[in-house]
Amino acid sequence: MKVHDMTTAQRRPWMGWTAALVLGLASTMAALAAETVVKKEAPRTAPPAGTKEVRITPFMSELAFTAHGKKYTIERVQDQENALTGGFAKTSRKCPPFCVHEMVPVPGVATVGELELLEFIKNKLEKGTGVLLDARTEEWFKKGTIPGSINIPFTTFELNEADPKFAKTLESLGVKRGTSVNFSNSDLRGTDDFGQTRRSFSLDFSHAKELLLFCNGAWCDQSPRAIRALVKLGYPTSKLYYYRGGMQEWLLLGFNVIVPEGAKTAAR
Repeated sequence: MKVHDMTTAQRRPWMGWTAALVLGLASTMAALAAETVVKKEAPRTAPPAGTKEVRITPFMSELAFTAHGKKYTIERVQDQENALTGGFAKTSRKCPPFCVHEMVPVPGVATVGELELLEFIKNKLEKGTGVLLDARTEEWFKKGTIPGSINIPFTTFELNEADPKFAKTLESLGVKRGTSVNFSNSDLRGTDDFGQTRRSFSLDFSHAKELLLFCNGAWCDQSPRAIRALVKLGYPTSKLYYYRGGMQEWLLLGFNVIVPEGAKTAAR
């Protein structure tokens, strides 16, 4: 009697079924994985036809928001031949006083760029938990500023702590003032220019707003001075942000500015 050789698969048909099942599951899982990757990496919808050619990002043409009871829009100049003129077109200034500043004015303070500034506006300023603060003197502020900002000159934070203007400013930023105490050490303010002991007040920063400060640019020391003064007072560095590029970088990228009421000229 002739015996035919049988393959392993013929002797054990269940092995073939198992292999087919495993291969089928593997193919299904691979397909699902590929689909997941495609979904994660799928590009966002392209901007509709007829929109602005000079956008902020590929997916943002402008930022509309409300602050201080007013509506604002931040956008870029559409004239692609536009160029800076006037003071902000200069590349060189005498140093000192107009020296290039470090990226981080005080350890712990976050330095931001334009997109982070816009994110701050939407997530902090518009919700009332943050303040976009132009730390330049009023004369500079009146020439033009970033939409949504308020002006608190850096000199305000260097006032005597007993000055009513100083107290009112801190209160507007969510800082509460307690009882007065005499300085007996050399930590924050010591004595004033006349050798008189200044009085300090206990300050509560638990409800202080987050502040994003700026001035004229990396060569301007107005916002760094304001930041250092705030930190000396005890303002948490985690609530402070520094837009180092300032007005020069803002204008260089073609962003619009607003002229405060009562001012006649805009920054250029």
